[in-house]
Order: sequence, then C-alpha cells, then structure tokens
Amino acid sequence: MKRVIRLVFILIGAVLGIVVFGIVNAAFGFVPNSGKLILWAKVISSALFALIFYFATDPIAKRATASLSIFEKRVSKLPAANLVIGVIGIILGFLIATLVSTPLTKLSLPFMGNSFFVLLSILLYIGFGYLGWKLAYKNSEDLLALVTRSKEIKKDGGEFFDRSNLTASPKVLDTSVIIDGRILDIINTDFLEGELIVTEFVLEELQHIADSPDDLKRERGRRGLDIMNKIKESKKIKLTVLNKDYKDIKEVDAKLLKLALDLGAKVFTNDYNLNKVADVQGIPILNINDLANSLKPVVIPGEKMEIEVIKKGKGKNQGVGYLEDGTMVVVEDGQDLIDQTIKAKVTSVLQTSAGRMIFVRAEDV
Repeated sequence: MKRVIRLVFILIGAVLGIVVFGIVNAAFGFVPNSGKLILWAKVISSALFALIFYFATDPIAKRATASLSIFEKRVSKLPAANLVIGVIGIILGFLIATLVSTPLTKLSLPFMGNSFFVLLSILLYIGFGYLGWKLAYKNSEDLLALVTRSKEIKKDGGEFFDRSNLTASPKVLDTSVIIDGRILDIINTDFLEGELIVTEFVLEELQHIADSPDDLKRERGRRGLDIMNKIKESKKIKLTVLNKDYKDIKEVDAKLLKLALDLGAKVFTNDYNLNKVADVQGIPILNINDLANSLKPVVIPGEKMEIEVIKKGKGKNQGVGYLEDGTMVVVEDGQDLIDQTIKAKVTSVLQTSAGRMIFVRAEDV
C-alpha cells in the first residue's frame, strides 16, 4: 500500500512541477518558450518536485494507510443495501460536479491559463461526491422503505396482499416486549400492520440477558431470542434489524426514544417507566398490558358469575378469587367460603393502575 501511495505522490509532484514552472515562467520569462532549453527546464522542475514529494511521502503515507485501514473497517461493517445507496449518492454528486465544473474548465486566467479552474474542478468533485455519500447514507433507511413499499408483490400469477407494505407507522420493539412473547400471538392474528424495527443495541441487551449467570434471567433472554427468530420467520409482518446506534446516549431506553423520534415510529413496550417517559416526550406507545386489559370481558353491577374463593382478602371477612384472565374478584363476606365455588352478583368494578378489581357478593350468604 505504501508503494502505491508513494508512486501516486511522485506522479502528482512531477505534474505539479511542470504546472508551477509554466506559471512562473509565464510571469517572469526566465526561459524562452521554444527550443530544447524549455524542455529541459520542465524536466528538471518536474524531477525536483517529484523528489520533494518522494521524501514527503513517508509521514503522509503512514497517515493515509491508517486512514484507509479505518475506512475499510467502517465500510465492512455497513449493511450492503446502505453501502449501495451511498455509492449511488457519490455518483449523483459526481454528475452534479460535472455540470458545474465543465464551464469552469473552459475559463482561463493571465499567466495561469486554466490550471486554477482545473484544481477547482477537482475540489468540486471531491466536495459533491462526499456530500452525495453523506446525504444518501443518512437517509438510506427512508430510501429503502420507499423502494420496498413501491414493489408489487405477486403470488401465483395474481396480486398478493402484503401487510408489511402498508403505510402504517413503523413500530420499534424494546427488550421487555420481546421477552414477554405475546407480540408473536398478536402478529399471528393479523392485528399488526406496517414494519417492526429491532435495533442492534436491543439485540445486544437480549444477548447479555441470555448470557447471565442467573438462571431466571438466562431463561428470559433465551426466550426473547427465540421469539425474535420466530418473528423473523413470520410472513405476516416485516421485521427490520436496524444497525443504528447513538454513541452519545448510554441508556438503551433513551436510545429507543431517540430512534422513535428520528423515524416517526411508535414504541412497542411493556415497561411502565419507559411508557411514562414516552408520554412526556409525546412519543406514541403500544403497551401490550394495556391491550390485554382492554380485551378483558366487561362486567357491570348486577351481573351474575361463578367464582372459586381461594384465599382470604385484605378487608374484613373478604375472600378473593380470580377470573380466567387473571382479574381479581373480591368476595364480600366470603372469608368462610374459601375453597368453594359460589354463585355471586357483581356489586362494583374498580379500575386501577395495576389492573381491574371486581367486587361481588355471594347470593346464598
């Protein structure tokens, strides 16, 4: 690599020597513009500059080699689709640079000719190429989403309705909702539309939990990874693994909220604290616990039900039972009815932050 860089710099020095000699000679007229003398003068000037660039190559080559090595490592980590979009951005930047620089290279200045404008043209190519890469790569996820949504999916010679291409807002998954696992059931029932997004830092957090020395945490982490694999294999929803991180933000929850703001996405979570912080920031939240509570059967005062009293309640003479969906039922004067299945009438329903409580009274008490 150093030899290649050294050769390039020698060639640049040789060409620059000829250009500099031409500018200086045009200004001061040291050498006549005809004959062998000017030819030898150009050769000497070219050789002198090539020699200067040769000795200046070592420190520059070291930096260039290190920079190229860093660049190679970064490029190798980029997703292929994002890299292709970045290259397309560079090509578009070069096209714009061509349109701008073509008229400039036809201009000339006294004593310098068009050398200044050729140099300016090179700088324009570098600048517009870099700008094209930066803009294209920064917006690569949006561009990929547009390309994906514009495709028509056909199956068996006819149109196939693909839910992942609908214009529903994307949903960002957090660790708690993946470990919970109920999101897979929601996907399988076709209640979700649009795109699900999981980030590399969420997957890393899942991996850390799966590698925990604590048996319970390890089991939860492995369950979460299994759920992710099943979601990935599902044909009912599109799952995107996003390779995006916020190095200046340490907390995973804060990174998720920042990502949701950047993408205009909703956050799928069961985390109570994350839910509250998102509410403050105005970020839409999808909470499976809230969904589960809203799907519980509606009961009204006066309705009759059968309930098994399984334990003593906190209040005086109260008994406690549970419905199949986990709703707590408090039986007034039911302390003596423990381990019995009774017929009861609903007296009131209390909705709390922890869930719903139903108060009943046994009909035969």
